[in-house]
Amino acid sequence: MNFTLHQLQIFREVVRQESVTRAAEVLHMTQPAVSIQLKNFQQQFDVPLTEIIGRQLHVTDFGREVADLADNTLSEAAALEYKTQEYQGLLTGKLRVSSASTGKYVAPYFLGGFTGQYPGVDLNLDVSNKTHVVRQLKENAVDFAFVSVLPDDVDLYEEHLLENALYLVGNTPKRDKKLPLIYREPGSATRGAMDTYFGEADQRKRIELTSNEAVKQAVIAGLGQSILPIIGIGNELEQGQLHLLKAKGLPLITTWRLVWLKQKRLSPVAEAYLAFVRAHKQDIVERYFRWTRSV
Repeated sequence: MNFTLHQLQIFREVVRQESVTRAAEVLHMTQPAVSIQLKNFQQQFDVPLTEIIGRQLHVTDFGREVADLADNTLSEAAALEYKTQEYQGLLTGKLRVSSASTGKYVAPYFLGGFTGQYPGVDLNLDVSNKTHVVRQLKENAVDFAFVSVLPDDVDLYEEHLLENALYLVGNTPKRDKKLPLIYREPGSATRGAMDTYFGEADQRKRIELTSNEAVKQAVIAGLGQSILPIIGIGNELEQGQLHLLKAKGLPLITTWRLVWLKQKRLSPVAEAYLAFVRAHKQDIVERYFRWTRSV
């Protein structure tokens, strides 16, 4: 066999995406280039790695086993490269992080100091809803993830960062139960919190939006009321655009965490980042989030 690491990377991404087109987009390659490399890689095996059924690409059982081995091989190759750079006194490589959408108010503060300290590290931060973040963890597509609610079907290590308090908010100081509730889309941790709090007994009209920013603007405009995390509405509270509304059982309290797969072998960059977070998290919380405790 005479395959290259580049072919392993391409095949691994094709398996993850189950699509040559989507793999090409992720890899920033043309579709024909990915197809050619996939074909050259396949020619080195007598057993099919993929098959096309009804114009849909399917990965064979053998192909999935090869993809697992490819993932291990690429991890070992990256570790070798990082180790060489470590002996040269450098820390370079890529840190891949995923964050639940509300984490955009948290993650940058826990990443900025690290990237400033290690300018040779490239950061890839993907912000999406909880469902997508969990999928990335399961697929070993990221080193770490920022989440406020732990998934119950993934074996993870966790590092607690700060408290996440969710309040009922409106654009006036008085609660109006006649107004509709504004929800996030299914799969969002904030949506899960609202479903748990209000349950199915509340039959008022609902409005569903796909980001916390959209929900926040809708509340400011008077379309309804919603439960939002305090970390994302500090400016609006200060300017009087939003108000915290009293409600029994609120605020809901969860915890922002940095999580990673228990079976994952951390790269030197990932290990350095974890050490940075453990050393500096209290200072970061005090500097940037102390105000949330005095609301």
